[in-house]
Amino acid sequence: MSLLKKLAGETAIYGLSSIIGRVLYYLLTPLYTRIFLTGEYGIVSELYALTGFLMVFFIYRMETAFFRYGTDEKQREESYSTALWSVTGTTLLLASMLLIFSGEITSWLDYKPEQSIYITIFGLILAFDTLAEIPLARLRLESRPMRFAAIRLTGISINVGLNLFFLMLCPWLLREGIATAFVEKIYNPDFGIGYIFLFNLIASAAVLLLLTPELRRVKWNFDPALWRKMFIYAAPLIIASLAGIVNEMLDRELLKNLLPGTTAENLSQIGIYSGCYKLAMLLSLFTQAFRYAAEPFFFANAKHKDAKWLYGQVTKFFTIFGALAFLGVMLFLDVFKYFIDEPYWVGLRVVPILLMANLFLGLYYNVSIWYKLTDQTMLGGWIAVGGAVITIVLNVWWIPRTGYMGSAWATLICYASMTTACWWWGRKYYPVVYELKRMGGYIAFSLVLYVAGNYFENNIAAGQTMALAFNAILVLLFLFVAYRMERQAIRQLL
Repeated sequence: MSLLKKLAGETAIYGLSSIIGRVLYYLLTPLYTRIFLTGEYGIVSELYALTGFLMVFFIYRMETAFFRYGTDEKQREESYSTALWSVTGTTLLLASMLLIFSGEITSWLDYKPEQSIYITIFGLILAFDTLAEIPLARLRLESRPMRFAAIRLTGISINVGLNLFFLMLCPWLLREGIATAFVEKIYNPDFGIGYIFLFNLIASAAVLLLLTPELRRVKWNFDPALWRKMFIYAAPLIIASLAGIVNEMLDRELLKNLLPGTTAENLSQIGIYSGCYKLAMLLSLFTQAFRYAAEPFFFANAKHKDAKWLYGQVTKFFTIFGALAFLGVMLFLDVFKYFIDEPYWVGLRVVPILLMANLFLGLYYNVSIWYKLTDQTMLGGWIAVGGAVITIVLNVWWIPRTGYMGSAWATLICYASMTTACWWWGRKYYPVVYELKRMGGYIAFSLVLYVAGNYFENNIAAGQTMALAFNAILVLLFLFVAYRMERQAIRQLL
């Protein structure tokens, strides 16, 4: 239980930084959805989706290979230097290609020629973010969550601060006629969504600068034999990552091309879908924090005598918190929906589907640890490819018929299928002791309470205040039941 306590403590630190960071970013969502048209926000969503896809080629899972080989302290420095020099070389090559062919990429995306500056900026963002990945991975491996969190929060704060100054304060100063000459020198309203990308670039550069002490620790040597082993280990994970990006991001591109409207109309639908997706990603606050702490934790404790039981307990507690997050967001959706502007509310019906999809994605991260620990990464790649096939087939089938609702259901089915397949296959290679009935019970209980709250609000409640009070009672009921079921484990943990 001391190991679980350590994991919980680090997850709390990562979680606090993630929550603060995401809250700061969520402050931008209502700003963006009120300043920019749904079509403009659709462009933002599409470019960030493509960036996620390209990031796989930039980093090619060298950070996970570093976890695998850098866990051994005798090999840590060599693994770190080899991974960092490898990523630096490929980053310079790929970023240069994006900058050189920015015009052609702009034309392919069916954007205006003057918007090629967006591609140039994204090429630089990818370069800076990639170069920061290995040093950040080292901080996680060395159990330094405080420094990791401080660096990430600094970058986020810079990004948010610039957004608020230029997109909120500067337009207000112009409207009020205050410091007009100064504002006109630094602010151009016509640049529009370009500011979103520019501020991201500045924040990414700041993060890389803050990682200078870690970058200076790199040795001036590159071990080809070690690199070969790291690449062989990571190569199937590249396939898995590409498939994961397909599962997470391809629906935006398919919506743009498969919906029956014009490009502008389809981008508007993407904007609505992406805005509501932001609400569903509230659950990912915990998932992201958990992953930061859990991945190095799993590698570091792989040889522990109770590792398989330990991993099962971790997954069970993750399920409890994931189900609680689903319940909390859905029962208070009437409050959370104000993070986005009213024109986006038409898409709120996708939120429960995407929340449950994110819960299964988090479970997949848990149950997939077996192929990383046993070096069966190729099997993990096949599972991810299977999920990508499901995503593509269901989106192509359902988008023309049901629009972004089809994308939401495809996402849920994909992640649920991948989680099931990964658990089933993992029993042969690394049988972890999962309390499946109890985990399934928590998910089912959260769904029952959600249905009860929805029924009370629509059929019994005399007003929104009473409905919210009843929903708060349902959340407390879930916590009470979970505590009663897990009180012995919780007391040992505390």
